[in-house]
Amino acid sequence: MPPESIFATLHRAVAHATCTVCILAQTPAAAQSAERGDDDRSRVTIGVGAATLPDYEGADRNSVTPGAVIVGRLDGHDFFTRGTQLYVNLVSSGSGPGTNLEVGVIGAVRLDRTNRVANPQVRALGKIGTAWEAGGYVGVSRTGVVTSEYDTLTMRVAYVHDLSGVYDSYVVTPQVNYTTPLSRRTLVYVGASADYVGKGYGQTYFGVTPSAAVASGLRPYSVGDGGWKRYDLTAFAIQSITGDLRRGLGVGVGVLYGRMLGRFKRSPIVSDIGDANQLAAAAGLTYTF
Repeated sequence: MPPESIFATLHRAVAHATCTVCILAQTPAAAQSAERGDDDRSRVTIGVGAATLPDYEGADRNSVTPGAVIVGRLDGHDFFTRGTQLYVNLVSSGSGPGTNLEVGVIGAVRLDRTNRVANPQVRALGKIGTAWEAGGYVGVSRTGVVTSEYDTLTMRVAYVHDLSGVYDSYVVTPQVNYTTPLSRRTLVYVGASADYVGKGYGQTYFGVTPSAAVASGLRPYSVGDGGWKRYDLTAFAIQSITGDLRRGLGVGVGVLYGRMLGRFKRSPIVSDIGDANQLAAAAGLTYTF
């Protein structure tokens, strides 16, 4: 495969990998080396590292957590993790500059407040069970947009629904991502996304029942209907250690800013003892083969 085709594939795959749980997960899914030939349409990037993340969604305190990611392509079909979600594109994508359609499936696990949190009042509300989710996404990506034949703009809408009965509702996430190379060694990314959630999600994660208010000392609160929960802005950079982003070792650093919105921002676990501004940062290593 010629170098320009490899770069186009690389950048489109990076744009896929927006990740809240571990920002370093937005690493390049580097394409195969030129020696493998045009018919080789499979490759994998693995990333591991650590992130500082809010204790729970809406918390005012962060903790350090390990993270991992896998991003790749199998016979032209892209797959990638976005936090605790796995995306698989059912449409085979081209490797050169141009426009590609995304129609895919999502499998996910939601772990917010499944473990012990630092704040004693939120802890008194009790743990929330692990939510198993499934859904899908549609989108379109364009490689060769502004800076070169290799930069990529991706627009996507994802939908997941709770299958486990934990919150018995849904989450819709529109996403816009832009990726551009500075060289064969360096790549930068910026992205924006937002979450629109159903009534069950809001009440499970942000509501406070009268009995929970007695136990925690928080005021009772009903979220009511669903709505826009938050937006996120993300930026990161990847630097190859071995000299080429398409293969070998790399290092990534990134930051995320999130803002809680509307009735979710007004929940006592956010407005009274938490923070509507959510900050995260991560760093880690990647390996592409």
